Amino acid sequence: MLRLKRLLVFSLFAVCVITAFSFWTTRQPGADARGALSPPPRAGAKLEMLSTGITTAVNVTRSPDAQWLIRAAAQTGIPARALRAYVAAAATANDSAPKCGIGWNTVAAVGFVESAHGTYGGGSLNTAGQASGPIVGPSLDGAGFAAIADTDAGALDGDARWDHAVGPMQFIPSTWHLVGRDGNGDGKADPFNIDDAALSAATYLCAHGRDLTTAQGWTDAIYSYNQSDPYIRQVRAQATAYAAKTGTAE
Repeated sequence: MLRLKRLLVFSLFAVCVITAFSFWTTRQPGADARGALSPPPRAGAKLEMLSTGITTAVNVTRSPDAQWLIRAAAQTGIPARALRAYVAAAATANDSAPKCGIGWNTVAAVGFVESAHGTYGGGSLNTAGQASGPIVGPSLDGAGFAAIADTDAGALDGDARWDHAVGPMQFIPSTWHLVGRDGNGDGKADPFNIDDAALSAATYLCAHGRDLTTAQGWTDAIYSYNQSDPYIRQVRAQATAYAAKTGTAE
């Protein structure tokens, strides 16, 4: 009887130790409490042949073929000017980080969720890729959103007290200061320009050696952009829809 009691106590102790260890390992930094989603198919694109003597960032990596662009814009509902920027941004990011494997449809899906491709509030993009009006998100004052005190003296968002996400890809000013890129070769990084914003977003998603062709890499990338499971699912659904409409990369 005594042996049975000892065996029972030892078994309970072992269960407690195993449970505690499992909880500890899942809570370690870098451990993923989220379920990784399989990445959306990578949409294909037909690119222009590279011409010599071109120096701007977008053209060096080739813009999409004009006929393909017209057709894909009609298939997806993405404004052609925005689509051109997304394709160029993904190509540039993959040239810089070949392991990344980001598809233009992932960049486009983020652009759709963030600002409806720069058309939020009835706006549009001009031929230079510039938003027709400032695209500024709500005040990050802690009322329904994270509280982020001003980081740019209101230079980008017009608010010297609280930060706001800005531009077609909705960058927080402090993040833009770190990752903002010049995507159109005009010598400046402008979050309100779709070429600059799309390239910056693609570069940001590819950071830290992520491989977006894997479930973990893709999920981690989108989570780094917005720490919301519904957001990740929405981006994935939109990216998958774009790939289904235009065809996948071979």
